[in-house]
Amino acid sequence: MPADTLTYALDNPIWNSLITHRSNFALGGDLARRFLPEIGPLAGMIDQSPEAYAELGTLFTPDQIAILFLESAPQLPAGWRMRRHIEGVQMVCAEVSEQLTSSFAIEPLGEADVPEMLELTALTEPGPFAARTIELGDFIGIREDGRLAAMAGERLAMPGYMEVSAVCTHPDFRGRGYARALVSAVKQKIRARGETPILHTFAANSGAIRVYEALGFVLRRSFDVAAISPPLQA
Repeated sequence: MPADTLTYALDNPIWNSLITHRSNFALGGDLARRFLPEIGPLAGMIDQSPEAYAELGTLFTPDQIAILFLESAPQLPAGWRMRRHIEGVQMVCAEVSEQLTSSFAIEPLGEADVPEMLELTALTEPGPFAARTIELGDFIGIREDGRLAAMAGERLAMPGYMEVSAVCTHPDFRGRGYARALVSAVKQKIRARGETPILHTFAANSGAIRVYEALGFVLRRSFDVAAISPPLQA
């Protein structure tokens, strides 16, 4: 696939993930799709047309929240409700960099670890994480005194790209370099498969952005993160 086509795919990453490498985890049709509820509330649309919003509305109930990464400000049709609207950034690690040497004992995480992963992500809020999110890719973690202290893994995937996601550290164990070591390890695994690592975070998360920049990630673009709900039923 030409490089410009790959780059274009990053402009609408959730949608392009759901129609390609993550299609087996998707619900929806030709205009809007979402991840299975057991995966999480991330959703994407081909564009912000009324028709696309109408299809998106069939995938969520009025009491549910859809999370979108939009190229421009939300253009919600009448009745749709904005729950949260914040600026996000997309970063890409295009350069091959030296792997970070770490003395931490990094271990793979599996289904048996999901309860602890759910507790950690609920506490730290790195982004949506549900019971089956672990099926989206490889997840790794660091334990301290038998507790899951930090974790990171993979989420969105499309031809040529894989997203580093769910990067979080328990407040009791911050400042020890765990996130840096885990992101480096996930990044290197992605590169070994011939893919380019990408990630998304909030624009205001300056501390995390500095860590990612030190690992070779560069800012590609900003985007609108919108958490929205369909119209209430009459």
